[in-house]
Amino acid sequence: MSSAPTVDVRRAQDRAVTTTSWLNSRHSFSFGDHYDPDNTHHGVLLVNNDDIVAPASGFDTHPHRDMEIVTWVLDGSLAHRDSAGNSGVIYPGLAQRMSAGSGIMHSEKNDSATKPVHFVQMWVAPDETGIDPSYQQHEIGDLRGLVPIASGRPRQDAAIAIHNRSAALYAARLEPDAAVELPAAPYLHLFAARGQVNVEGTGDLAEGDAVRFTESDGQRVTAAAPSEILVWEMHTALGR
Repeated sequence: MSSAPTVDVRRAQDRAVTTTSWLNSRHSFSFGDHYDPDNTHHGVLLVNNDDIVAPASGFDTHPHRDMEIVTWVLDGSLAHRDSAGNSGVIYPGLAQRMSAGSGIMHSEKNDSATKPVHFVQMWVAPDETGIDPSYQQHEIGDLRGLVPIASGRPRQDAAIAIHNRSAALYAARLEPDAAVELPAAPYLHLFAARGQVNVEGTGDLAEGDAVRFTESDGQRVTAAAPSEILVWEMHTALGR
């Protein structure tokens, strides 16, 4: 645990960006060619990529290893296929997790030939390396309130499971003036995926802004516009 609470606001415009003919990817942490030794992770969260992929385009088959990868679609649909024989289409309100484990190959393609797909992909370090690769997806009906999307926390029900006992991901869709209370945790990451929210004691967040808390104590988040937030609750950090 950290010795004193901290609140680190990261603005959308300060993120590194990867741009190609078919991809606009904005990185909350070091990723790919964008390496900053002072911005490699928070808690056990190593990647929070905010991606827009053009129609009929996407990531060709590529490898991953020893990572819990959670994908959350905001608009459009994303088709997944991997070397373990798993396939599926991810759309808003459907949670997906791929455990890369001992090694897996997969592709992610925009499932539409006419509309872009917008999604957030998050990578969390697993508790153990070399596990069998696996895949899970589950539809979530109601996102009013802070809903557990993915979790490895003991005795916590979530739509999908991850192989990290210290971490849980929540999502909420908020209408104007609706509010939720953040979990109290040694490490917390709040990402404003859409809209605009106000964080108690911190101020306003616009779309793409994030806050990294240590020793968070349950701050209140209130929507100023129709909004969607993603929240990681983490009870340890890498190397702890």
